[in-house]
Amino acid sequence: MCLLPEARSSMNTAETPQSLKPQSVPLSKVKGQPEWQSVLEAVLVNLEQLRRSPLPPDLQTNLEAAIEKARQLPHILSEESEQLRLAALYRVSHSLGNTLDVDEVLNQVMDAVIDLSGAERGFLMLLDKDTGELHLRVARNMEHETLQSKDAVSRTITDAVVRNGTSILTTDAQSDPRFARQESILLHSLHSIMCVPLRSRGELIGVIYVDHRISAGVFTNEDLDLLSAFATQAAIAIENARLYARTDQALQQRLSELETLTQIDRDLNASLDFERIMEITRSWALRGTQGLEAWVLLKNNQALQIASGPPEAYPLSLQIPNFERDWTAKVIWQEAAQTLLAAPIFHRGNLTGMIAVQKNRHFTDPESLFLSRLAARAANAIENARLYEAVQHANQEKNRFISVISHELRIPMTSIRGYTDLLRQQAVGPLNEQQRSFLETIRNNVDRMAALVSDLSDISRIESGRLKLEPRPIALAQLIDETVMSLRPRIDEKGHQLYIELTHPLGELYADPTRVSQVLTNLLTNAVKYTPSGGSIWVRARREGQSIRVEVQDSGIGIAPEDQQRLFEQFFRSEDRAVREEQGWGLGLNVTKQLVELMGGRIGFSSQPGQGSVFWFTLPLEGKAQ
Repeated sequence: MCLLPEARSSMNTAETPQSLKPQSVPLSKVKGQPEWQSVLEAVLVNLEQLRRSPLPPDLQTNLEAAIEKARQLPHILSEESEQLRLAALYRVSHSLGNTLDVDEVLNQVMDAVIDLSGAERGFLMLLDKDTGELHLRVARNMEHETLQSKDAVSRTITDAVVRNGTSILTTDAQSDPRFARQESILLHSLHSIMCVPLRSRGELIGVIYVDHRISAGVFTNEDLDLLSAFATQAAIAIENARLYARTDQALQQRLSELETLTQIDRDLNASLDFERIMEITRSWALRGTQGLEAWVLLKNNQALQIASGPPEAYPLSLQIPNFERDWTAKVIWQEAAQTLLAAPIFHRGNLTGMIAVQKNRHFTDPESLFLSRLAARAANAIENARLYEAVQHANQEKNRFISVISHELRIPMTSIRGYTDLLRQQAVGPLNEQQRSFLETIRNNVDRMAALVSDLSDISRIESGRLKLEPRPIALAQLIDETVMSLRPRIDEKGHQLYIELTHPLGELYADPTRVSQVLTNLLTNAVKYTPSGGSIWVRARREGQSIRVEVQDSGIGIAPEDQQRLFEQFFRSEDRAVREEQGWGLGLNVTKQLVELMGGRIGFSSQPGQGSVFWFTLPLEGKAQ
């Protein structure tokens, strides 16, 4: 040690008595004391020895002042140390809220514990609620590195903390009678150890364990209090991170379920084909439950009928299980390791069938829930497919009926038309005016019936896909002239002025000339019928890009706004008196629209009541007939 400057100046080295020489005091550290406290105690021992020696008055005064200050040092240093500890506790506790990643939070907690306690190693273990066992989650050293060897922990101490719920401190486990004989203490040469419980909302969730294998007396009760205080903050941070992870996992799982259900809806709504809907439902049932085999069964009277799936593999009779109006899936058969899960299909509160899946183990709750949700979604799709199938069947029957009727009507109408023409030509003798009038009426009605049969036949063949187009290059100008020529008698009969306006070059149209002529004939016929005598009709054609646009304009009665939305519907006729005075079935425009669209074109119109109408259609030059 060194004497104070004042003492050194007032004493001669030669005169220093033997009793004033500093005594050798061993500086071995007392267990549980900081190193600085052991050094200070050694200094005080030397100072007390000097004070008992004869000294000059001024030196004695200085020595007693030094001794008094030295005795005050532990209190001063303890206060400063406590302030530093609290500051460090606040700093590391505050940093724990910077992340919600579980692994990152656990590493932060362990690194902070090692920094606060001065430990050599630290371990954080979390408790499994189901088994009651501790599982090591983090093992770190003072360099903030992850330890590769994670088994050098005293399980005796960690288990005791879990069992009793209290902290444990041992300054030297090798000599501590509580742990000295434990295998882990001896095997890993453990000395200083602290272990504190982690609690969240009053429930123990794990432990924090730190040790120092080389030195004894590293940790104090103050260190244990500090670690316990930090453990409280750490437990909150860990639980928040785990809650966030569980919430995020649940959210991701829910999003995945919603994506799956959305895909199921998309698949089921993509088709109205009954067989396709059955196969989609069965495929999703297998995929969503990891089943071995699946069936879709539909109710037929008081029994079930297999609509999809191998009938020979179905393990039960086709009797309807009792679902008691409960939409949840339930096990309806179990034998050895085989299980059959069934989810009822309800539509408007009525049981219409079920989806059954078989597998060689028990179904989980998520699998059962998935099958129930699949059945709920499949219910509408299956019913829509059945209705569509019924409508298709009805249409097929209607088309078959129309085809038969058309054929059967054409034969007598041909005979009536032929014999009427013979009579009009006076092949069997002269006719008077009344007879001519009767024959004209017969011929007009036969023509009307022929037009009706032709329109019905066209509609039937279009809807059933049996109408075949025969496209070829068409000179549109010539086709327009020919069509106008065929209608010229009717046009002249009503005194109409007809104007043809062609904007050249039109290009060569590739389409079915018979059907294009039919479209033009229908539009011109309507223009003639609904334009008063002496009116005007225009036929225009021009090229628009890769299409040709044809317009038929008239100065007729026009179309009421309330009728325009339904104009292309089958059998629709306006209630307007002027329209009702003309003959018609309400089929011509419907046939016209379907023919134009069948040839890859579009059709539309514009009209004002009392100012006439403009009907137009376009056809592609290159030909896109369906």
